[in-house]
Amino acid sequence: MSDPRYPIGPFKHTSPGTADQRSAWIADIAAAPGLLRAAVQGLSDAQLDTPYREGGWTVRQVAHHVPDSHLNAYIRFKLALTEDQPTIKPYDQERWANLPDGRTGSIGVSLDILDGLHERWLRLLRGMGPADFARKLNHPESGILDLDRLAALYAWHGKHHAAHVTTLRERMGW
Repeated sequence: MSDPRYPIGPFKHTSPGTADQRSAWIADIAAAPGLLRAAVQGLSDAQLDTPYREGGWTVRQVAHHVPDSHLNAYIRFKLALTEDQPTIKPYDQERWANLPDGRTGSIGVSLDILDGLHERWLRLLRGMGPADFARKLNHPESGILDLDRLAALYAWHGKHHAAHVTTLRERMGW
């Protein structure tokens, strides 16, 4: 059996990206809100409160985590595009997922946030050139990262979390 933490495999990337890779990453980022919305569609509260794996987040927490993460990513892109190798602020995603809005909040609100956020983010991404994707930021936990790597990461991230939900649905027969 494959590792349930990584239903589509762990993230892998080497920079720099090519124009074709960037186009594919942007397409994946564009698809992420719809993938997540489809993955959670029709689930009951009891199903939303089911962990996708033993020791993992609930589906509800996953649905709130994706916009939390992508909001941070969008801000990181803007910082890297407007400052010289800024040091960004990491956040504790586990603690965020366990705050009341992540544990009990309506997922519809987070899905709507994701839709609007991606509309803005895609406008930004589609206007970027190769030199923009080469811009860097300093992540205190991960080191110096370029925007090519972040684009690839978030292209993977949306599919990764949608797959957490869809593989749970398959296992449970939902």
